[in-house]
Amino acid sequence: MSPTRHDEVERKYDVDPTMVLPNLAEAEGVGSVRPPEEFRLDAVYFDTAGLDLARRGVTLRRRSGGADAGWHLKLPVSGDTRTELQVPLGQAEETVPASLLTHVRAIVRDRLLGAVASVSTTRREYVLSGPDGAVLARVCDDRVRAQRLDDRSPEQSWREWEVELDGASPTLLDAVEAHLVAAGASPARVSSKFARTVGELASALPAPPSKDDLAGGTVGQLFVALLTEQTAKLQLRDAGVRAGQAGSIHRMRITARRLRSALTSFAPMLERAATDPVRAELRWLGESLGQARDAQVLREHLTGVLGQEPPELVVGSVAARIDDELSAAYKAGRERALEALESERYLRMLDALDELVRAAPLSSDADTAAEEGVRRLLRRDVKRLDREVRAITSAQDPEARDVAFHEARKKAKRLRYAAEAATPVVGKRARSLAASAKKVQEALGVRQDSVVARQRLREYGMQAHLDGDNAFTFGRLHALEQARADRATADFATAWSTFHKRQIPRWVG
Repeated sequence: MSPTRHDEVERKYDVDPTMVLPNLAEAEGVGSVRPPEEFRLDAVYFDTAGLDLARRGVTLRRRSGGADAGWHLKLPVSGDTRTELQVPLGQAEETVPASLLTHVRAIVRDRLLGAVASVSTTRREYVLSGPDGAVLARVCDDRVRAQRLDDRSPEQSWREWEVELDGASPTLLDAVEAHLVAAGASPARVSSKFARTVGELASALPAPPSKDDLAGGTVGQLFVALLTEQTAKLQLRDAGVRAGQAGSIHRMRITARRLRSALTSFAPMLERAATDPVRAELRWLGESLGQARDAQVLREHLTGVLGQEPPELVVGSVAARIDDELSAAYKAGRERALEALESERYLRMLDALDELVRAAPLSSDADTAAEEGVRRLLRRDVKRLDREVRAITSAQDPEARDVAFHEARKKAKRLRYAAEAATPVVGKRARSLAASAKKVQEALGVRQDSVVARQRLREYGMQAHLDGDNAFTFGRLHALEQARADRATADFATAWSTFHKRQIPRWVG
């Protein structure tokens, strides 16, 4: 069963056992407070032995009692907001539902999940309503007993207040908080009952530095921040792919490319023996994700082009053949992607990325001031792109020329990613460079897409002919793709001329 999903916006407060909840009907925006309801909530929290979920601010529990009994997975978003996924309790008490495990597989990997803490709560819940009677929020007065199950820690007990929005604007939190604080409450020191139960833990990911920190730091610090950010995104994309979310394969593939690009662009300041194997594994992951995405893009494109053709020029079973072939290719590609994500090879790659984040293998060059360092690295990527573009004119035949165009596209993409990463340090100049590289990349991308499309159309046309079908429309689509490639080549020439004039002679070079 697919989990239900909603965003939970709440704040928690530490309170003394003797404190009296104030009259919150006096808070701005609140019209009335309903008489409280009392519940008994019993929850068992699940995690790995190393508390990998907790170290990433994630909680997974099985809770009975109350109106929302079930399995709950809470994922951090930002500030007071978390995304909560929920499925019914079911019969199993110790086996985490697969539909929730999907969302944390990249964190848990092949480590076992087990019960690590129990929390029992006696809750008095007050519903805050607006002047029109609409429910705004719920205020919970919780008396809690909790204990870790993986050691001999004594049972803990405390009292806390919790305010969760139920349709109201976030500004209501501030209005209610003013009254709670005036009554003696203080903002909770920890974000959840589970976090308080297991105690203070070192975060699995370092806190992101500010732009000022990056600008005033070293190029090595910039690399670590980039690697940390993209590694976290890769784990997020993993959950989307496993859950079948639209566009998730494409987004995960892009993240893998950005990681690989970072390891390549920053290579002069890295110990290659530690990073090259990870870069190779990221290439493998990208290839594993590529078949599904490429089939999806080509199917959408060819279907769109075919839909614009005059009916009299669409003959034979061309539409059905394109749809059948590319739908099957997408299905096979998605299966390949899921097999990759379930493989030990992939899980070990995630381990290796974690290790790079924990202890980046930086050389002495990484101590260079950030701006000076990124200019040096960007200059290197610009020269590589320039070399690949010059190789296009020296290509001896059309096939070699297509390969040269494709290599130039990859170098333009790498430069774009590097320039985007440099933006916190360099600002406007890096954004300009990234935008110029993107225009070159996009023109070359359209040209490469046409190369792939023509290859497929020729195959489909030949097969149609062998099957006794009319292949006329396939030939026409092939000609249209050739014209598309010619336009893209012209667009590239314009983009490259602009790029060459504006970028290479300036600050990068």
